[in-house]
Amino acid sequence: MPNFLLELGTEELPASFVASSAQQWQRLVPATLAEESLTNDSINVYATPRRLAVLVKGLPVQQLDREEEVKGPPASSAFKDGKPTKAAEGFAKKQGVEIDALEVRATDKGDFVFVLKKIPGRMTADILTELVPQWINKLEGKRFMRWADGDLKFPRPIRWMVALLDDTVLPITLVSGSDTVKSDRISQGHRVLYTPPTPQKGETGGVSIPQAEDYVECLRAACVEVDRTQRKNQIKAQVEAAATKQGGYADITEDLLEEVTDLVEWPNAVVGKFDEEFLILPPEVITTIIVTNQRYFPILKSPDYPELLPYFITISNGDPAKSAIIAAGNERVVRARLADGQFFYKADLAKPLEDYLPKLETVTFQEDLGTVRAKVDRLCKIASLIATQLQITDEEQAYIARAALLCKADLVTQMVYELPEMQGIMGQKYALASGESEEVATAIFEHYLPKGAGDNLPQTLTGQVVGIADKLDTLVSIFGLGMLPTGSSDPFALRRAANAITNIIWAAQLPINLHQLLAEVVAEFTAARPETPTELLDQLYEFFLQRIRTLLQEEKNVDYDLVNAVLGENDPEYTERALRDLLDARERALFLQQIRNNQTLDLIYETVNRSTRLAAQGDLDKVELEPKTAVKPELFQKSSEQAFYDAVVQLVPQTQLSKQTRNYQQLVDSLTEIAPAVSSFFDGPESVLVMDPDPEIKRNRLNLLGLLRNHARVLADFGAIVKS
Repeated sequence: MPNFLLELGTEELPASFVASSAQQWQRLVPATLAEESLTNDSINVYATPRRLAVLVKGLPVQQLDREEEVKGPPASSAFKDGKPTKAAEGFAKKQGVEIDALEVRATDKGDFVFVLKKIPGRMTADILTELVPQWINKLEGKRFMRWADGDLKFPRPIRWMVALLDDTVLPITLVSGSDTVKSDRISQGHRVLYTPPTPQKGETGGVSIPQAEDYVECLRAACVEVDRTQRKNQIKAQVEAAATKQGGYADITEDLLEEVTDLVEWPNAVVGKFDEEFLILPPEVITTIIVTNQRYFPILKSPDYPELLPYFITISNGDPAKSAIIAAGNERVVRARLADGQFFYKADLAKPLEDYLPKLETVTFQEDLGTVRAKVDRLCKIASLIATQLQITDEEQAYIARAALLCKADLVTQMVYELPEMQGIMGQKYALASGESEEVATAIFEHYLPKGAGDNLPQTLTGQVVGIADKLDTLVSIFGLGMLPTGSSDPFALRRAANAITNIIWAAQLPINLHQLLAEVVAEFTAARPETPTELLDQLYEFFLQRIRTLLQEEKNVDYDLVNAVLGENDPEYTERALRDLLDARERALFLQQIRNNQTLDLIYETVNRSTRLAAQGDLDKVELEPKTAVKPELFQKSSEQAFYDAVVQLVPQTQLSKQTRNYQQLVDSLTEIAPAVSSFFDGPESVLVMDPDPEIKRNRLNLLGLLRNHARVLADFGAIVKS
């Protein structure tokens, strides 16, 4: 069972492409081998900054022979008077068989000619020679380039290629205009640490790989760790050991570890030091400079507190013997960056945060929407509207108003200009230094949260309100310009903003009427811009409903039909209800999923769903719950009608209590109790014909069913629920 190795050697690849290409090959290679019926024992993909490789073990020498049935022309065209026509002869010739091999078979569309072809399996070597260029050309990524005068594109120039089937080189050539790369068994070792042996006559320098299965060990001997997982583990262990040696704890974030793994081929942890005077800077500034700008690992005094030691760890791809020189070079870079940060920090602290507000007039938020200062004014109004809805104390309203006013002021400080990642963080620091309250300072930081999927949400009421106001202003303003997100294009992150607003409301249990709030904000926007499209508000309502639908399905794991039953399908009353009370919409969706999982939903489904379908033929308002105003008992003709009516009368207080307390189990229990009465109404010995010829009796009975539907609608639209 032969093994196959492909290695593609390049100039240093972008770190993001190293991981991405490995993931793509992990999907692509097995899929294409399976299409060719090439079984295997294992497939391993390797990647470093200078190479992508795949090692397939346990391949067959050739494909198995197979049979293929081919359908030909209709029998009436292939044979005349029992003799083959030119159509039959042409078909046989095309398939490489004799006329005698043709069979006539009956099909749904009549008799047709068939042939059963025996196809011998191709040699694996031939198939791999064809597949390799496909594997290379199908890789996707950003910033592909032409490095020669041909059309072949890749993120960096391809310099060599190894293609071995066991010990045999498969002849593969990549052509890009006048530049060609031919397969060989010669790879390249580490640029610095590996010195290739002096080539003998007729040989070239590099790492000669005798057999495909020797690949990993041959490259390790040449100071290249091609196994990405092994390389990552080595880096983590080295960083932790280096931090411990300095008496601290390594601050290892997964993103940085992943990136650094794809920047080196033979990792070597080097410790650098910076002057302790820089520790007066906020830890976040130092960390941003060290991590974001330099890709170094900071060292903490404690694993639970962000106090830093004056050291950092860099992962070198150079000679460990030169670690002192490498450290000194990195220290010079860090010292210069920290000195700049120290200068910006001191300069920014020279005046209070509020004094930066006028400068926001010079920063454009969006060319059609004016400056950031104008956005702050809008944001303040929206925050006030939210505060009014929440009916909070005067002190809390004052905190919100102050935080809303100052939340963008740090954007025009020197520190944030140089390090945009520090927005909000520096606002919090400068607010405290300016004598602002802890509540206001924290809100300035929190109003940017969440910054991405899985990020923390704001924890303070002030941060929550200002954050919602900021995101809501962006949504209404950008929608107002007609710049709606489409497909995968969402340059203003409007989906993320709507998701964040919804998640903040849910997590903080904020009783915000989003339906009313959107209407108020749109009215303010339209007053300032009369040319605003009249459909803006409806677009925003629909957009939020889409986001709520997605969050309930994907994050809360609620079945799609149960989400439809809560949010409504073409049901304005239901969709408005969901936007008026997002907390209630979430609770009802989660409760429906719960009673579906424990099968309680099955106990009431048939009763309510049958009533709902029939009630649709009546004209009872969907919000009416009181039987005494909707039904006339004097029109009853059967005892089952009176029993149904009495049960609905008893249902009213239970339904009202469920609405007030959001304890929908009470409603479900009551609907379960009413089920026998409804069943007798439909199918018992005293059952009735709902669609009675007498229009008054028919309407009376439809109203009974409509009342049951309406009580159930307090929980959900059962007409949208699919039977389990």
